[in-house]
Amino acid sequence: MIAPLDDRQALQLRRLLEAGLPLAARPYARLAEQLGATEDAVLEQVRQWSDDGLFRRMGLVLKHRALGFRANAMLVLDVPDDRVDAVGQQLGQAPGVNLCYQRPRRLPQWRYNLFCMIHGRERADVVERIERLLAEHGLDGLPHQLLFSTRAFKQCGGRYAPPQPQEPQEPQQVIAHG
Repeated sequence: MIAPLDDRQALQLRRLLEAGLPLAARPYARLAEQLGATEDAVLEQVRQWSDDGLFRRMGLVLKHRALGFRANAMLVLDVPDDRVDAVGQQLGQAPGVNLCYQRPRRLPQWRYNLFCMIHGRERADVVERIERLLAEHGLDGLPHQLLFSTRAFKQCGGRYAPPQPQEPQEPQQVIAHG
């Protein structure tokens, strides 16, 4: 029988998971050490949260620019609704597509409903890869745009814990001038 995490340990684990898994051969063992718990208890808690729907998936956040991938583009497509699931499955499994997902259209300003992220080192290579991908899947006739990123924003994983309470601050002295 695995001793479950107490409420304090569970909250601390949620906060630790927000920062990402430690880069270690046994990351859950490392988390358990920080909690004063067993690796099995941590794994059981993560399984329970997953079963309860707290996590939809576990993912990895890569700093693409730091790895030399500076030509990062989002391919947006206007796919007929009756085909979007099938097209999304095809593109999501295609080599070079790092992310593929459906979003609702925002008519009349935004007609696109399928998004595919492609990372590359050179812009021309990414454009060529996209053109080939669209042709191979018979999608080059669909309305689409290729949007290259120009800035990198902070990337982070999911948030699972309530924010930590702030330390009380000293009251500010107000000086009135007459």
